[in-house]
Amino acid sequence: MLPIFEILAAVPPAESEGVVGDISRSFKVYWPQLVSQFISFAIVIFLLKKFAFGPIQAMLDQRRERIAAGEEKLKRIEKQLADSEASTAAAIAKANEEALRLIAEAKQGAAAFAEQKTQEAIAQAQQILSKAEAAGNADRERISTELKREFGRLVAATTSQVTGKVLTADDQHRINEEALSKVGN
Repeated sequence: MLPIFEILAAVPPAESEGVVGDISRSFKVYWPQLVSQFISFAIVIFLLKKFAFGPIQAMLDQRRERIAAGEEKLKRIEKQLADSEASTAAAIAKANEEALRLIAEAKQGAAAFAEQKTQEAIAQAQQILSKAEAAGNADRERISTELKREFGRLVAATTSQVTGKVLTADDQHRINEEALSKVGN
């Protein structure tokens, strides 16, 4: 590349360079230095692109891909969350229906149990009443028997006092039978 710089440097400025020559002279532009600066700039750009911008660009592309993958995962997670919420809501609704059914069954069972216990209580009360009635009848019979015996004894005692004689067992039995037959009517 050096021979190019030497060739350019060896070219004498033309007298009739025109407007470009006038401008380059007034701004003191030296073409060999300008060309070498362009070449240096091109080398720096190539090196930056190869060793700085290239890896940075690759890293940015990787980040973009990771971000896109993360967004895709986020969308999948949101969809799974929505599905999970829907299935949870369905399970809760099913559990509520089951609970309501169980409550209704419990109410029916309680009503049937209450009715059964009421019937048992009524039957038990009737048994108690019949036992009480039987006990009352038995007591009435016992009292009636005692009263008849006592009445017979009193009649025999009164008769023995009125007649003034001592009555035998047969006499007392006969008088008791007569008195009871009259009282029973």
